[in-house]
Amino acid sequence: MIEQFGYVAAFLGAGMLFLGLILTLARFIRPNRPNVEKNSTYESGEAPVGNANIRFNPRFYVIALLFVLFEIELVFLFPTATLLKDKALSAAAPEFPMYAVFEILLFVGILALGLAFAWVKGYLNWEKPETAAEKLNIPIPDSVYDSIRTKHSGPK
Repeated sequence: MIEQFGYVAAFLGAGMLFLGLILTLARFIRPNRPNVEKNSTYESGEAPVGNANIRFNPRFYVIALLFVLFEIELVFLFPTATLLKDKALSAAAPEFPMYAVFEILLFVGILALGLAFAWVKGYLNWEKPETAAEKLNIPIPDSVYDSIRTKHSGPK
């Protein structure tokens, strides 16, 4: 049994040695001619504008998480779908296709509930609707509020 771990260790060692050899060989073979254009920041083919250390809208992260979620859905559904068309498996276990379809529908249903939740909460809306402040009919002039705001906002 211990020799099987030896095979795995030898395989991993050979893989790391091969990788190190290839990377070292590539370092000596490749041309090294740096210039200003090559060393500049690359931003989708455009010249970078502004500082990279800015705050991103959290909606970017929500959309990215939803994308990853549905990509993982495809990773789980593809093997099941390929097994569904296997005639030998269907002949050996006649209940498998119905079980697999039920499993797929349950999985997609749970993901659809998550998508519906994100939709209802407004996470998929890129632009949040801005509500206008209600104009109140009060006897205090706006200049009083402006002076209070400037007094408490501090120096800028």
